[in-house]
Amino acid sequence: MAKMTGRRSYCRRGGGGGWRGGAGELGEGGAGEEGVASLDEVSLTELAEGLSSGRWNSVQLVEAYMQRALEIDSAGPMLRSILEVNPDARDEAWRRDEERRAGRVRGRLHGIPILVKDNIATAGRMMTTAGSLALMGWRSPVDAHVVRKLRGAGAVILGKTNLSEWANFRSTKSTSGWSGRGGQTRNPYAVDRNPSGSSSGSAVAAAASLCAASIGTETDGSIVSPASVNGIVGIKPTVGLVSRSGIIPIAHSQDTAGPMARCVMDATILLDALAGEDAGDEATLGQRGQAVGHYTEALDATALRGARLGVVRSFMTNHAAVEKVLEETLRVLRDKGATVVEVTLEGGDKLGAAEFEVLLYEFKADLERFLAGLPEGRPRTLAALIEFNKSNAAAEMPWFGQEIFELAAKKGPLTEPAYQEARRTCLRISREEGIDAVMAKHSLNALVGMTDGPAWPTDWINGDHFSGGSSTWAAVAGYPHVTAPAGFVHGLPVGFSFIGKAWSERELVRLAGAFEHATEARRKPRFLAKAV
Repeated sequence: MAKMTGRRSYCRRGGGGGWRGGAGELGEGGAGEEGVASLDEVSLTELAEGLSSGRWNSVQLVEAYMQRALEIDSAGPMLRSILEVNPDARDEAWRRDEERRAGRVRGRLHGIPILVKDNIATAGRMMTTAGSLALMGWRSPVDAHVVRKLRGAGAVILGKTNLSEWANFRSTKSTSGWSGRGGQTRNPYAVDRNPSGSSSGSAVAAAASLCAASIGTETDGSIVSPASVNGIVGIKPTVGLVSRSGIIPIAHSQDTAGPMARCVMDATILLDALAGEDAGDEATLGQRGQAVGHYTEALDATALRGARLGVVRSFMTNHAAVEKVLEETLRVLRDKGATVVEVTLEGGDKLGAAEFEVLLYEFKADLERFLAGLPEGRPRTLAALIEFNKSNAAAEMPWFGQEIFELAAKKGPLTEPAYQEARRTCLRISREEGIDAVMAKHSLNALVGMTDGPAWPTDWINGDHFSGGSSTWAAVAGYPHVTAPAGFVHGLPVGFSFIGKAWSERELVRLAGAFEHATEARRKPRFLAKAV
């Protein structure tokens, strides 16, 4: 079987860019213009190869990414994807370099700069705020489990990314990518366009080569949607594959962290590092006995041959340009040996209503558990947080309100029959009568379809303008979902989704990797002022 190497298409050095010259050209104390340009589109695998060969070191990479962020995130196109650079990143990188010199290399992430979303706790001098002014200045005493896993694998935490405030669960009229702390994140393909949310900054930073790769979180669409509209790969794992300990929550039945990267190989390297049991998160015990880990070893350029894929057209309807990309994508799948069958998922309207009810209940319970652990002087209940926003409305609510907060605040405990019935409905429709039933009926390896439409113009007055989406079924079921670049609509990227049963990440990344190999669809962003 032909194995993926991670150096196909835009997993290679910049699709025409690349490091020009050796480590010395980056300079001893920092990266000059040459070094900044050379980071463009360089894969995690190639960065690791350069570290291993001595072509550059981790400190140089950190400084080069910092310089690149200054030039295109804080200035230039002003993407506003990074909230805070880790003031200890150079020291962390120096320690990884010292370990490498001593012959102690922890793996492929050793010395690699990674950005994490700002609802993921980091111990040390960086804040963890979920983008809210209510948490400004709060520094977690401990790392989230996913951050401990990254550090244990040798990664350097480069900084924290902007997000839709409170992971986009504050207002029914929100604008994705906006937070009180960070302002508006902008799409790198056309900066007047929205980056989608809530992992907006993580997606944009990865797409614009401001890091080797990044970590996002998802409850429903917050990894796969921004990955799709920013032209990168996103993996939303099975709930319980990656620990949620230390992540500011929305809902325990659907929350998960996951990797975001420019190619499937890089995303699977991160997934291998993140996956694993955590005594602090009971959901992770469900992975026992499952085929977990070694995801990069599963990548196979011929994986589409013989695969049975069920296309769900209802993910995106009434968008002729997106449907054209879908038809071309299905043609490629068939040409590479896959059998594509038309399938339907029934009950979407009922599923959406039941999901929202579950999220309201779990948000109140889970967020209040988090808030209760904050120091005195911080909002320690949802009601107190609502009052903080009212008192700081000019800064926190200049464009949209907190209708979801107010709805959640009215909910009772998780023992209430309304919550329990809604949760049963969610599981029945999404799993038993949905993904599980359809995949069994048609003997499928995965469900597939367009992830999202193209990015819409950012609109602070009217809010977001989603034109469809594939995320809800896998999100509610707690099942894995992988998106990879499929093509472009008026210069804006759109992604293609692979969805499967619980713990089927190995199968999904195999299929997504083979799809990426066949299409080479990703093109790097050009930071246009407007979409073409």
